[in-house]
Amino acid sequence: MSFQEEKTITFEQLPQAVSLLISEVKELKNLLRNSNNVVEPSDRWFNLQELCEYLPDRPARQTVYGWIGQHAVPYHKKGKKLQFLKSEIDAWLKSDRRKTAAELHAEAIQFVNGKKGGAL
Repeated sequence: MSFQEEKTITFEQLPQAVSLLISEVKELKNLLRNSNNVVEPSDRWFNLQELCEYLPDRPARQTVYGWIGQHAVPYHKKGKKLQFLKSEIDAWLKSDRRKTAAELHAEAIQFVNGKKGGAL
């Protein structure tokens, strides 16, 4: 029976137990370092710099200020501090989707067919 299976460790087994613990901690550190399963909070707040780094085209700060002035981007303002909620930014990014040619064509046919006397 090894000291791993015993509940008490004798003085003679102490160096071996410490050595085992050190190797186990190293293994855990490596697993954490190499883990790709990083869990981020589902929603978080960005400041202006973090928003610029998060957006796909990495816009300049002045560009984002322009969007804020036009109320084109969702933002919150606490005093003089601008804050951006990740979930709102993600929804804003997804809302700018352009329709495909097939979707536009189907929409046009539906519009014409809905008119009085129109049929394609």
